[in-house]
Amino acid sequence: MPKRILEGVVVSDKGDKTVVVKVERTLLHPVLKKTVRLSKKYHAHDEANAYKEGEVARIVECAPKSKLKRWEVLSKDSAAASAS
Repeated sequence: MPKRILEGVVVSDKGDKTVVVKVERTLLHPVLKKTVRLSKKYHAHDEANAYKEGEVARIVECAPKSKLKRWEVLSKDSAAASAS
């Protein structure tokens, strides 16, 4: 099964080698037929401490690294290369 890749905004970089990424998604409400925004926060492993608060980060699933971390941040250079 392929690994999921999500994109979101870094809301916290206080932990060592850890960032918290807020990922937003939209869906259509089943009854009201109105677009609803849902968000979820993911703890992601950032080996180089490269991402700062407010930056857009892409995260990918990985094996558990700690109690909360099940995601890794794609490195800045590979994220920029894949966006081009």
